[in-house]
Amino acid sequence: MIVTRFAPSPNGSLHLGHAYSAITAHDCARMGDGRFLLRIEDIDGSRSRSELADEFRADLQWLGLSWEDVPPQSTRLARYSEAAERLKATGLLYPCNCTRADIMATDPEMGPLGPIYPGHCRHNPPDPTRQKVAWRMDVAAAMEAVGPLTWIDERFGEQRMSADLMGDVVLVRKDCDTPSSYHLSATLDDAADGVTLVTRGMDLFMATHIHRLLQALLGLPSPHWYHHDLLVDDDGRKLAKRRGSPSLVDRRLAGQDGLILAADLRAGTFPAGLVLSHSLE
Repeated sequence: MIVTRFAPSPNGSLHLGHAYSAITAHDCARMGDGRFLLRIEDIDGSRSRSELADEFRADLQWLGLSWEDVPPQSTRLARYSEAAERLKATGLLYPCNCTRADIMATDPEMGPLGPIYPGHCRHNPPDPTRQKVAWRMDVAAAMEAVGPLTWIDERFGEQRMSADLMGDVVLVRKDCDTPSSYHLSATLDDAADGVTLVTRGMDLFMATHIHRLLQALLGLPSPHWYHHDLLVDDDGRKLAKRRGSPSLVDRRLAGQDGLILAADLRAGTFPAGLVLSHSLE
């Protein structure tokens, strides 16, 4: 059985890019007579707004989608902590107190997910008992520990795991309000929820290398992935809450027909100024 999920963060209203992603996940599950899950990723500290979860459900219903709710991330913190402790015990995590400004000051190499951490704290780790620290994964050591790995993307076929392209990513954040990074929490959640096909945008394609590595380290099953194209504006920028992309709730309250909108998105008929990006970046 195919099990997919849509996992929005309640830090702003959904927009058309979210609608396209939710419809993709929903339809992949339905074509396989499977299950489509809704998981609220609500551990973004003070930015998370609990009232938005019901708004999201109203948006999905307006689009004509049906789903199963699974527990939100805020109920899973103990699982994240337990996994982090297991990884620390292997010696594959190290404490880091570098800020983004510190990293940028070193003129770091840029990778597919942003600046690659130059490794200062890998060689000179701070004392985690004396200050707040993040915990990074020594990716090269982790790759050596697990050996060669592959993962399957339903569009692009078998991929060889190359997590080193992202550098030493943060798995446990310094901010205690957001204890787990996206990489760790999403990987654990997908396993716990029995997700067999992870559908998400092409902007997260390279992150999958890290997630496949974490699955191997933690003994988790490896699903298949399907990375869909992104809706972007005329300037090639993906839609984003922070740039004020028109929200679904605004369209819904204005009387737009959600079923027609969903049919248009499936057919590739997008509002003026929006196109699909086929880039792997």
